[in-house]
Amino acid sequence: MPATPAPPVRGGPREVAPPPALDRCRALVEPALREAVAELHPWPRHMASFAFGWCDADGRPGSAHGGKGVRQALAVLGAEAAGAPGETAVPGAVAVELVHTFSLVHDDIMDDDERRRHRDSAWKAFGTGPAVLAGDALFALAVRTLARAGGEHGGAAVALLAEALSELVHGQADDLLFESRPWTGPGAVGLTAYRDMALRKTGSLLGCAAALGPVLAGASPAVVTALAEAGRRLGSAFQAVDDLLGIWGDPTATGKPVHGDLRRGKKTLPLLAAVTSGTAAGRELAGLLGSGAPLDAGTARHAALLTEEAGGREYTLAEARRHVAAAHTSLHAVRLAPHAASELVTLAEYLVERHL
Repeated sequence: MPATPAPPVRGGPREVAPPPALDRCRALVEPALREAVAELHPWPRHMASFAFGWCDADGRPGSAHGGKGVRQALAVLGAEAAGAPGETAVPGAVAVELVHTFSLVHDDIMDDDERRRHRDSAWKAFGTGPAVLAGDALFALAVRTLARAGGEHGGAAVALLAEALSELVHGQADDLLFESRPWTGPGAVGLTAYRDMALRKTGSLLGCAAALGPVLAGASPAVVTALAEAGRRLGSAFQAVDDLLGIWGDPTATGKPVHGDLRRGKKTLPLLAAVTSGTAAGRELAGLLGSGAPLDAGTARHAALLTEEAGGREYTLAEARRHVAAAHTSLHAVRLAPHAASELVTLAEYLVERHL
């Protein structure tokens, strides 16, 4: 446990207003994103449009956006921070949004999650096989979109995306394997192993997003490295907050059931921190989770209380804020355009404080 944990979160969840940069970057990227998706075969195109929130399962147009748009904003702001126009990053922003949505479609299948953003997940709406096909189509489209960007730096951008995809798959494989490992004793998942998994599963794509704009703009290696590291750190912070929301998040904000991760027995940072805390509450929690018995609503509530009592909530929030501080350090290590750098800092703070 950290020597100086963050203060405990008091009261119920509160939703923090998204920074204006998210809407600004979405307005720049979404037309190109829709144009790219329109190239798909009509069936996967329909499912992809559903995954982005552009239509319902019957094809009727919808007004929802496909998530917060953090990754596309990182790509645009990264280019602007490197002194280039945001338009330079649009092919990279489209590619990372396509990859992100592909990963969510497939994650929901692997995790058996029936809900995503307040409605059925893609596999629940269309079936497992069709959803796999839609994810594959998004994956292929992402690579093609970035390869088409061409130019002097197109090859480096594709290589960067390929490396991020390899890391993402590595992290997802570890995450799935963690589910079969015990909560305590030999073979238990340690905090270091969990951090490495999160850095790959979530940090890799955010790091890629933050670096793609600068790469396409021909920025110096120092700037690309600094922004990539900032993005990876933000990814780890993002995952930590998602872990908090998976236990304590308000379903009206998260679009997922309350205590969803707890009831699945998913190994997340608050739970791992709690069961390794050495506290009585942590030992009781370990026994509860290690019993193998499914958690009903009442038992899940009790497990959430034990997790908080053992320090799992404080630990995870402190971890998220530590990663954001490290991202700030990376951003200050090189000369960046001040306005874009400021927007990156604001975005980083939003990622930690959202819905907490």
